[in-house]
Amino acid sequence: MTDTSGPPFRADHVGSLLRPASLLEARARHAAGEIDDAELRGIEDEAIADVVRLQGDVGLRTATDGEFRRASWHMDFIYAIDGISKVTGEDIVVHFRNADGTIDFTPAGLHVDGPLSIGEPVFGADLAYLQSQVGEGQTAKLTIPSPSMVHYRGGAAAIDPAVYPDEDAFWDALSAAYAQQVRGVAALGCRYLQLDDTSLAYLNDPAQRAELAAQGRDAEHQHERYIRQINAALAGRPEGLTVTTHMCRGNFRSSWVAEGGYDFVAEALFGGLEVDGFFLEYDDARSGGFEPLRFVPPGKRVVLGLVTTKRPELESKDALKRRIDEAARYVPLEQLAISPQCGFSSTVEGNALTRDEQVAKLALVVEVAQEVWGYA
Repeated sequence: MTDTSGPPFRADHVGSLLRPASLLEARARHAAGEIDDAELRGIEDEAIADVVRLQGDVGLRTATDGEFRRASWHMDFIYAIDGISKVTGEDIVVHFRNADGTIDFTPAGLHVDGPLSIGEPVFGADLAYLQSQVGEGQTAKLTIPSPSMVHYRGGAAAIDPAVYPDEDAFWDALSAAYAQQVRGVAALGCRYLQLDDTSLAYLNDPAQRAELAAQGRDAEHQHERYIRQINAALAGRPEGLTVTTHMCRGNFRSSWVAEGGYDFVAEALFGGLEVDGFFLEYDDARSGGFEPLRFVPPGKRVVLGLVTTKRPELESKDALKRRIDEAARYVPLEQLAISPQCGFSSTVEGNALTRDEQVAKLALVVEVAQEVWGYA
């Protein structure tokens, strides 16, 4: 059987992949001033060409550049938006958790200090190179953070009131800037765009909502604002552009931030977000049950993130098939697909797996899809 529909595919993946040692070494040499921008980009090009072939070799139809040119899945993009500057030295600590304890991460912040806009598409040259490398049967996917990610960390406190005196003005400008990005990448030939978003998953966690409420933010309705603004960014998007969103609860060096099922946001999210598919984290009990999928309307695809990227152990095919059967109680099987639950390397450091373990997980996703649906 052959799948003639577009993305997301029955076997898909989120986007980021483990950086090879040669690329990590080149980044270190570039930071030390030993090689220039052009030499680094050439090394990145070689690594990306190799990882595109890898994705094709395991049978994936989606091809990303592994986010190999980025240090972070979202901040490289956000800092490229006109009107946003990087802020260092803030006392922001993100507590990531894993089975062994806690990893404290102190990220740079951001400040909205000018009118927001996106002229030339962010990652436009990177997309063009990826498109030049995809093989027959592969579809290039561009991953970018959703508009929500510009707001979630700092909220109104990160917005200069002299530029945007109220949040409505900020949101109008941000959605308009994102609409520029969407039109721009579509004009470059992008047919598969993914908006990555942790905020819509974090808001399911009562602890996260309590944290926002303590800052004076409307934690109970924040997800509704985010959904409206993403929709505004996508309104009137060009024909032939598939847009998905990926939602997870944090991914840094095999650690996570939030927990809880999708119940709190499910009805508004699945029924109201104008995307074509949802990549959802479902690799362990921390992600909750499949019951929220009952709100997914016909015509939307749900990509079940059943294969973890946080641990190297390979999942059982039978166990994965049982999980797909469980999900199919709430949304028809023909609307489902399978993927890893997150990227393998949301930041340059990557998760605690080897390249071979990563390949085995991607191959497993393809094999399960072929056995469940007859094609990947």
